[in-house]
Amino acid sequence: MSKIAVVFHSGYGHTQRMAEAVAAGAGSVASTELIAIDAEGNITDAAWATLAGADAIVMGSPTYMGSVSWQFKKFADASSKIWFGMGWKDKVAAGFTNSASMNGDKHSTLHYLFTLSQQHGMLWVGTGMMPANSKAAERDALNYLGSSAGAMAQTPSDAGVNEMLTGDLETAKQFGVRVASMAARLNK
Repeated sequence: MSKIAVVFHSGYGHTQRMAEAVAAGAGSVASTELIAIDAEGNITDAAWATLAGADAIVMGSPTYMGSVSWQFKKFADASSKIWFGMGWKDKVAAGFTNSASMNGDKHSTLHYLFTLSQQHGMLWVGTGMMPANSKAAERDALNYLGSSAGAMAQTPSDAGVNEMLTGDLETAKQFGVRVASMAARLNK
C-alpha cells in the first residue's frame, strides 16, 4: 500500500480542515498521515522521517499576501537539506490552498508549491477535475473555483472553520483520492 504524507501549515484552522479532507480522500486508497507545520515553522524529526518514507507528499498552505505562509516557507527552506541529496526525487507531489478572497492570488501559492516540488525532482499531480463553470453551477459545486493545478478553497475572513463550504472540502477530498491513486499506479 502506498504511503501519503499531507504536510501543511494552517494559521486559523481552515487550511487544516482542507488538509483533513485531502487526507480523508487519500486514506480511502492509501496509508495517510497528516503533518502539521507548527506556529514557528517547524516539524518534528519523526515527521521528516515520515516524509522520507512517503510515496507522495501533498503540501498545503494558506495564501497570505499572494504566496505561502512564512511558516510554510521556513519548512520549504529546511527541505533544502533533502534537496541536496535528491531525497524526494520521483515522489508524487501535489498542493492545496485556501484564502479569504475568491481569487486571492491562490494560483501564486500553488505555483510556489509546484516549483518547490520540481526543485526536488518530484512528479506533480493536479486535480484532474472539470471546473463548475456553467450558469447552473452553484458556489458549493465541486471545483467551483476551477483549479487544475491543485485544490483551492475560499473561506470569508470572518467565517469559522465549520462554515467552510462542503463543495470546497469535497473537492479537496476527491483531490486526495486522485493523488493517492496516482501514487499507487506509479508504485506497482
